[in-house]
Amino acid sequence: MLDNLTQRLAKVVKTMRGEARLTEANTAEMLREVRMALLEADVALPAVREFIAKVKEKALGEEVVGSLSPGQALVGVVQKELAALMGADLGPEATQLSFAQQPPAIILMAGLQGVGKTTTTGKLAKYLKEQKKKKVLTVSADVYRPAAIAQLEAVSKQVGVDFFPSTASDKPVDIARAALDWAKKHYHDVLIIDTAGRLGIDEAMMQEIAAVHGAVNPVETLFVVDAMLGQDAINTAKAFNDALPLTGIVLTKLDGDSRGGAALSVRHVTGKPIKFAGVSEKLDGLEAFDPTRMANRVLGMGDILALVEEARKGVDAEAAAELANKIKVGGRFDMNDFKSQLTQMKKMGGMAGLMDKLPAQFQQAAAGANMGQAEKSVQRMVGIIDSMTPLERAKPELIKANRKRRIAAGAGVQVQEVNRMLNQYDQMQSMMKKLKGGGLMKMMRGMKGMMPGMR
Repeated sequence: MLDNLTQRLAKVVKTMRGEARLTEANTAEMLREVRMALLEADVALPAVREFIAKVKEKALGEEVVGSLSPGQALVGVVQKELAALMGADLGPEATQLSFAQQPPAIILMAGLQGVGKTTTTGKLAKYLKEQKKKKVLTVSADVYRPAAIAQLEAVSKQVGVDFFPSTASDKPVDIARAALDWAKKHYHDVLIIDTAGRLGIDEAMMQEIAAVHGAVNPVETLFVVDAMLGQDAINTAKAFNDALPLTGIVLTKLDGDSRGGAALSVRHVTGKPIKFAGVSEKLDGLEAFDPTRMANRVLGMGDILALVEEARKGVDAEAAAELANKIKVGGRFDMNDFKSQLTQMKKMGGMAGLMDKLPAQFQQAAAGANMGQAEKSVQRMVGIIDSMTPLERAKPELIKANRKRRIAAGAGVQVQEVNRMLNQYDQMQSMMKKLKGGGLMKMMRGMKGMMPGMR
C-alpha cells in the first residue's frame, strides 16, 4: 500500500544530509515529494493539504537529535502525522469493535456492489469466532443480486459459523428482524447483516439500508470500501456517512493496489476509524487495523508486530517444542520434521506475505528474489515428501536411484527436483545439528541461499 510514498521518502532521506535542524528551506523539497506521492496515491486534495500543513507546522525548527539525519527526523514527523490521519488520534479503543449491547451485538455491513461485502462478512465472522471466541450468526438482506444469499451461506459454512436463511422474495427489514429473533433464541453473541449494494448511489438504496438500520439498531455499522476506488471512494463515503450513523470503515483489496489512497481519503471524509483491512482473498485475510503500525509499513519501517502475530497463528507451539526437545536429546531431524517446517511457513502466509511486513532494508535485500517461485517450490517439496514411504521419511539415506525415480513419478516432478530437495533437507539437518551445539549464528548464516528463489 502506498508503495510510491515509501520509495519517495526513502529517496529524500538520502538527499537531506549534514544539516543541524529542519528549516523551511530544507523541508520544502521533501514536503513537495510527500504531496506528489499522496496525490498520485489518489488521496483527496483536502486531506493532502491538511496533512502537509500539519507536517510543516510540527517539523519546522525541530532539532535533529543524535545520529538522526534531517531526512530521518522529518520522516519521524511524517510517521506521526500519517498515523494520526489514519486514526491514531482517536485512541486505541476507536479501532476496536464494540460489543456494548445486549447480545447479540449487531453488525451492519454497508457499501457499493462489488467491493467485497459478502466475502468480508465471512472474513469478519471467522475473525470473531477464532480471535474473539464469539458465537456468530450471519444473514443476507441482499434480495437483488443473483446468488448473493447462496454465496453468504457457502462462505459461512466454510468459516464454520451459523447462517440464517432468507429468500429473494423477502423484504430486507423483515429478514433482519427474523434473524435477530433467531439469534436471541439461540444465544448468539454476534449477528452480522450483509446488505445489498448498488453499482451507484441511489435514493432507494439509502432509504432501504436506513430502514434496516432503524429496525435492528446495530451497535456497529461498517462501511466497506474498495481500496482501489481512489477518488470515487470519497463521494461514496460521504453519501453513506450522510445516510447512516457509521461507526467504522473496512478497507478491502488492500493487497491489490499500490496506491491505496482510499485509506486516507475515506478516513478524512467520514471522520470514522478504519477498523479492518482486507489483505488477501483468503478467508483469513482480514487484519484488525492499527494506524501506527500501518504508518510504519507505509514508511518502510515494517510491521514486526504483525509478523509476530502471523508466526503465533501459523506455528504449532507444541510441535515446535517437541522438535526442539528431540534435537536437544540427540534425536534425528527427519523428513517428517522437514515437511512440518515447510507447512508452518505456508501457514504464516508464505514468503511474499511475510516480506510485506519486514522493514524496507530487508525488502530491498531480497528485491531480486522471486517470491512466487519460492512458494511454488515449497509446495513441490511437500509433494515430493508426500510421495515417500514412512520408512523413507524416517531414513532418507535409503533413497537411492530406483527410489528417487519412483518418488519423482509419484510427485509428478523430475528426478533432479528430488535430488535438489534432498540437498536442501541435508542443509537443514546440518543446521539443526549446529543449533543443538548452540551455533545459532552459524545456522543463520547457513540459511543464505537455502530456499529456492531466495539466493
